[in-house]
Amino acid sequence: MGRDYELFVCVIRSGSLSAAARTLGLSPAMVSKRIARLEQRLGARLISRTTRQLTMTDVGEQFFERVVHILAAASEAEAMVSGRAEQPSGRLRVSAPTSFGRLHVTPHVAAFLKRFPAVAMELELDDAYIDLVERRIDVAIRISPEITSGLMGQRLASNRRVLCASPDYLARHGTPTTLEELSKHSLLGAGAQFPWRLQGKDAPVLVHGRSVVPTNSSEVVRELAIAGLGIALRSQWDVERELASGALRVILPEYPGASDVAIFAVYPATSLVPPSVTAFIQYLADAYRVVPSLAA
Repeated sequence: MGRDYELFVCVIRSGSLSAAARTLGLSPAMVSKRIARLEQRLGARLISRTTRQLTMTDVGEQFFERVVHILAAASEAEAMVSGRAEQPSGRLRVSAPTSFGRLHVTPHVAAFLKRFPAVAMELELDDAYIDLVERRIDVAIRISPEITSGLMGQRLASNRRVLCASPDYLARHGTPTTLEELSKHSLLGAGAQFPWRLQGKDAPVLVHGRSVVPTNSSEVVRELAIAGLGIALRSQWDVERELASGALRVILPEYPGASDVAIFAVYPATSLVPPSVTAFIQYLADAYRVVPSLAA
């Protein structure tokens, strides 16, 4: 039974019977036969197969989630009995926002994998709040006010945000000196970023608006601001070089982005957190402690 569970998980994670067969050193026919035998024993179809793709049925998805936990628990039990601490290993699927991932996750991947060579990392960059379980993501980097329901995680760093624009844009349109004047300017934002949540002197304030160029990419917003198309609310980690070089200038510094937004590492709520997830989160937390723009 245990071997069939491992085979089923391998098929799902590999994405095809043939890929799983290569990993396990079996023939595709044998893998197919064992999956069929498992389905027959359970009395339920777990996988829908066509000539081009393999997808799990609804009951297959539920079975997969539980089997993963069963195998992890078995591995943990063996490690406890044998007196050895389980080392980070296996597949680690990581998701991060596009710009943040490129600037502040990707540079750490090589060193992390050198420290933990048994880990096989996959990195996806996506600005959407994806479903971690559906996409089978092990850990995601999120910039938000809190860890959302159904997830666990750790705060990695603060997220200081500022209103900024290029000198060219300000020369052509003037520099706003009040929040009210922002309504006369071109604003830039990604997805559902509006209304902007800013921290006023006495209380939080909202700035309503719409992006002059609708986009789902934070990197597009950044590049359009540098090109002089409008005013953006950007994290300092995203535009620190441009602020230092003068390519962008902070405007209305008395109204920074709301201070309750932070950078988190999150993962599906479970009693068994893979060592690779724990190691990666701790690695980033240590790295961000020495990055000025990400300092807590």
